[in-house]
Amino acid sequence: MTTTEAAAQSLSIGEVAERTGLSVHTLRFYEREGLLVGPVRRTSGGRRRYTAADVEWLLICVKLRESGMPLADLKHFAALVRGGPGNEAERLRLLDAHRQRVDAQIQALEECRSLITWKVGVYAEHLARGEADGLWDPTA
Repeated sequence: MTTTEAAAQSLSIGEVAERTGLSVHTLRFYEREGLLVGPVRRTSGGRRRYTAADVEWLLICVKLRESGMPLADLKHFAALVRGGPGNEAERLRLLDAHRQRVDAQIQALEECRSLITWKVGVYAEHLARGEADGLWDPTA
């Protein structure tokens, strides 16, 4: 691939922000903190240029962060990926521990949803009857 072809396939920081939902500030922060798996290339004028692989990695980062992965864990995961083959078991342990935390959060949210659904039913029943008696009574 020629330099011109590579430049045509690379993305500006604004384009990457749009594709990932991350702000330009966050993209710069991720780069400074070592959260990317490869160095971000720069133009001769110093402007960042990202590859499709950079965007794919950032989309993974977005999901890991949205699911509550701490930055320190994400940074460690990125370092492991940058390290290349040979540390897959450690990557698996890190991801599995995070999955277990997400599973616990989902369970807690399902319990919350169940309580809310029950309370919605109580209110709907009272409204259908045209009365408000007992709405604050948890045994109603």
